[in-house]
Amino acid sequence: MSRYLSSRYESLEPYTPGEQPADMGKVIKLNTNESPYPPHEAVAKAAAESAAGLNIYSKPEWSELKKELGDIFGLEEEQVFLSNGSDEALNFAFMAFADEETPLVFPDVTYGFYTVFADLNGIPYREIPLGEDFSLNPEDYMKPGMTAVIANPNSPTGKCLPVKEIERIVRANRDNVVIVDEAYGDFCDESAVSLIMDNENLLVTRTFSKSGSLAGGRLGFALGSRELIGDLNRIKYSTNPYNVNSMTAAAGLATVRNADYYRENCRKIVETRETTDAALKKLGFTTVESGSNFIFASCDRIEGGELYRRLRDRGILVRHFGSERLSDYLRISIGTEEQMEAFLDAVEKILEEI
Repeated sequence: MSRYLSSRYESLEPYTPGEQPADMGKVIKLNTNESPYPPHEAVAKAAAESAAGLNIYSKPEWSELKKELGDIFGLEEEQVFLSNGSDEALNFAFMAFADEETPLVFPDVTYGFYTVFADLNGIPYREIPLGEDFSLNPEDYMKPGMTAVIANPNSPTGKCLPVKEIERIVRANRDNVVIVDEAYGDFCDESAVSLIMDNENLLVTRTFSKSGSLAGGRLGFALGSRELIGDLNRIKYSTNPYNVNSMTAAAGLATVRNADYYRENCRKIVETRETTDAALKKLGFTTVESGSNFIFASCDRIEGGELYRRLRDRGILVRHFGSERLSDYLRISIGTEEQMEAFLDAVEKILEEI
């Protein structure tokens, strides 16, 4: 770091993104939970057409997209906030609803950006250990005075918390906001969005990056009461009013209007996930029950980091986390049937070699 960096950020530990190889054609990429399926053909067309107007600032609001998203979730346009990926919505939510007097609370094993956003904004936080099976105990979050953040399904475990338990947490924290991060919500049977109309303190964030095949487009959104969304807009208009670019907004609208295509992709991903999970168990792996587009798995025959390296040598990328508690596990994104067959074949050969 330079000698000019503010002392506020000297101890900041940045988020480590998953590896993005320069030549995608030479690897099977199962490390960043992207969709293995391309966007609908109408999406690229819409984005390309919008490029003709790139000399003009993008719209600050994108009301048409917000209205269509609201219709999907049974909410009003004013209850939808658009963001540059759901990460921006989360960062704005941390800024808006937590501070030194209202710390954050989230699990010790969850999305790594939570600690980064907290440290970046100078917000104290408490990490609550998950159970040995990576389960979350709702009672741990029923303590007023803190802003709770819950990824559901969780990452990197994929485990889902029933919405009835989220409702208990929300109702126990009426004087504080509960943020539910549903980045993988389209692969799960339930959504906390159903609770928004009866709970003014609930904010749900979502993204087009996973089920929407739009990871490179950077489009996310938040859903909540008009008042909470108004608070996020206050932060947005104080930082970057034009946070969603024209091509991304056009791509997002085309994505929403071709929902059947994406629903079918989600169905295929879930089906492939279940097939892969069963195959891993036959090979001696232990897996965490997943409601996402990935599997969290370990095998007592080989250390997680060693398996990660051997797979990488074969051109297959998965995600390995170096912390002591997670070092035996790999997070494996679900690709196409062909990609997962190649992955399983490689794993079987590696196990035969050791």
